[in-house]
Amino acid sequence: MAILKFRVYWEEEDAIYRDVLVRHTQHFSDFHQIILKAFEFDQKHDATFFRSNDNWQRGREISKEVYQKEYPVAPLLMDETTIASEIMDTNQHFIYLYDFNKSWTFLVELIQVIKNADADMSLEYPIISRVEGVGPMQYGTKGLLGEKFADIEEKYDLTEAGEGFGEEGEEEDSEASDEETGDDDGGDNEGFFDDSSEAF
Repeated sequence: MAILKFRVYWEEEDAIYRDVLVRHTQHFSDFHQIILKAFEFDQKHDATFFRSNDNWQRGREISKEVYQKEYPVAPLLMDETTIASEIMDTNQHFIYLYDFNKSWTFLVELIQVIKNADADMSLEYPIISRVEGVGPMQYGTKGLLGEKFADIEEKYDLTEAGEGFGEEGEEEDSEASDEETGDDDGGDNEGFFDDSSEAF
């Protein structure tokens, strides 16, 4: 029994990531669910994985289902494809795309293979082992601060200048100064476990 440790980055900010552990015999449907749980997303939308390489190019899809679109190669299905069967090397990459309308994109990298992990049989995999950074809000702004900034803004009343931060006539003086200085604001267990697995 092998345990695979993946690091899942939010594409827009690599300081925001989650580490997850899965059994090599589990399926991509399990992988899909633990990623959503790790980032506190619901499971209401379409999703797909892409095999990838070190340059994050998209390869064959491992999809939740066969969608109404053109595929260069028929996709594999998450429910039928084991994670081990798609591991080609020790730092295997995948791209995970969730909610095709909003295109939430996560970069997935294998960072550790724990072999002979029978001692961990009591744990229920997949599991989240590390959380770094404030994740994006699924139904909010795709920004780093989101509602956290709204809380800060309310706490410190950033919407209005406090006393001493502006005096009447200051704007006119500033404009005059600018004019003088000239300033202008401008499936099976193959892949990594089998040397004969197909390439990216």
